[in-house]
Amino acid sequence: MILEQDRYTFSGGIDPLDLVEKYRAPLYVYEAATIQSKYEKMVNAFSVSRFKINYACKALTNLSILKYMKSLGAGLDTVSIQEVRLGLAAGFHPQDIIYTPNCVGIEEVNDAVKLGVRINLDNLSILEQFGTLYHATYPVCIRINPHIMAGGNDKISVGHIDSKFGISIHQLPHVLRIVKATGLKIEGLHMHTGSDILDAEVFLLGAEILLTAANSFEDLDYIDFGSGFKVPYKDDGIQTDIEDLGEKISARFNSFCEEYGKEVMLMFEPGKYMVSEAGTFLVKVNVVKQTTSTVFAGVDSGLNHLIRPMFYNAYHKIVNISKTSGRERIYTIVGYICETDTFGSERRLHEVNEGDILAFYNAGAYCYAMSSNYNSRFRPAEVFIVNGKDYLIRKRETMDDLMRNQIEIDL
Repeated sequence: MILEQDRYTFSGGIDPLDLVEKYRAPLYVYEAATIQSKYEKMVNAFSVSRFKINYACKALTNLSILKYMKSLGAGLDTVSIQEVRLGLAAGFHPQDIIYTPNCVGIEEVNDAVKLGVRINLDNLSILEQFGTLYHATYPVCIRINPHIMAGGNDKISVGHIDSKFGISIHQLPHVLRIVKATGLKIEGLHMHTGSDILDAEVFLLGAEILLTAANSFEDLDYIDFGSGFKVPYKDDGIQTDIEDLGEKISARFNSFCEEYGKEVMLMFEPGKYMVSEAGTFLVKVNVVKQTTSTVFAGVDSGLNHLIRPMFYNAYHKIVNISKTSGRERIYTIVGYICETDTFGSERRLHEVNEGDILAFYNAGAYCYAMSSNYNSRFRPAEVFIVNGKDYLIRKRETMDDLMRNQIEIDL
């Protein structure tokens, strides 16, 4: 969404206020043009013979978004059997889906085998059970923990020594013993160090660890470097330099393939990078409340719809799209949930009145996906803008949705 000639518009010139009039607030809106731009930028940044982007769908799992990713040529990175099934429902071929669970039982892994998707295991116990069951009949990938501290928040740093994710690089000899004893066929290696990573050197350090480990396996088909690219949350916000990353990783990976004697596929699994900037969250101001120290703008949403500011201390740019000029005042934007659900403190906005519509930027990743029915509130609707036209891709919930799975007993 951009400000153009004193009015905010989505791609194709669509007015967000018209969308609120049509679909009501609160409302999530996603723009296909932004997703396509991100995808193409990343594809063009890497110069290797075999390259694959697997969209990390945990960021946003709406079926229409998944289908659009498929149309661009992406594969799918999944972390649960439910996400696998969503990917299949969206039309992905099983071999274009990679399943990377954490702390699941072998029963769920067996379900993934039945569905025919690629499987990426991250602990020795399940790896040994898998090898005992399938031997060389079902190729598998191994998630390595490189012991690298990376990421903008301790809750999203997943490759350090105390992380629950991945098999420690120092346990590689144990992995090799399991592979030898069970006859497992290892088709890929994987790592993911964290989110909000800026420096290409972090990826290069992880690459060296992973590529060194790769020499212990005879016939790899792919190596997955995960993701974690930082997107800008402020107008002057810093972000990962994808072109610089692509140039440096491509050079090192091409050198590895030459030494390995085979053109291995290079994979990445961006989620936030692909959809964060494509999303905007529109809310209506219910009340403007002034206390002795603060002016609150209370909106028709809360941590039940967008928990990132409360959970990660995440910053989301907020603008008053009902007022694009005039006096500015300082507001703290809060929700209607019976908890402290502050979206933004002391933000400078054009003067806010009750009934105004506020827009939250960077609302495509881990926003609707982490929403809930806390306080028995309904989840909002979702709209997708493709080629200048808006499509409703998820209906707003109703009381029937809240009651559907409840069973009343006679007391």
